[in-house]
Amino acid sequence: MPRRIIPFLPNQYYHFYNRGNNRQPVFFERDNYLYFLRGVKKYLRDQMDVIAYCLMPTHYHILGRVKSQPETEISEFLENSEISVSGAAPQAQTVSTEVSKSMMRLGVSYTKAINKRFARVGALFQGQFQGKPVRSYEHLLNLCVYIHANPVKDGLVSLPDNWEYSNYLEWIGLRKGTLVKQEFIAENFGTVEEYKQKIAGYIKTRYLPDDFRNYIQEAER
Repeated sequence: MPRRIIPFLPNQYYHFYNRGNNRQPVFFERDNYLYFLRGVKKYLRDQMDVIAYCLMPTHYHILGRVKSQPETEISEFLENSEISVSGAAPQAQTVSTEVSKSMMRLGVSYTKAINKRFARVGALFQGQFQGKPVRSYEHLLNLCVYIHANPVKDGLVSLPDNWEYSNYLEWIGLRKGTLVKQEFIAENFGTVEEYKQKIAGYIKTRYLPDDFRNYIQEAER
């Protein structure tokens, strides 16, 4: 079955994610994580600003803002794409399919590399990637925290600082990297200490607003 090309609205935030087929691992060793991140840089940076990401053994999360560029008129919109953080009316906009094509290239490239590395065959991921629009400003902020705290939530580390495969370390100034938008951090969370406190608060209480919990549960099914 051919994969569906999903249209994405420019200047909007989306949560991209996928997990291993049958919930099996997709990252097996450190080089796998690094190879995937090189793919993100190669295939996605021209299409979106990567805001937050976290690669987990069995899945990944990427929060991105689609860039403005030459777009293709398409009548079909991504489910729920009428809800945008900026409040822009999608009916008056064109949409781009390049993000979808780039996400597919990333997935195919990575699967081929893993299959070759481990002499395996068949699907690695559980179907096509998911790209869900961020439905509100509050969801946007909560999603950053949720993504960066994911390794702690899943019991892999006690602190997000100890997980190498997210851009949390860039957010708090402990590592330099190209997959981060410092202006986004300053504009939406203030200082590094303020963001660290927000992360620590979530880790301690595991509190998520009900509407955001319902939203994120779609990614955990």
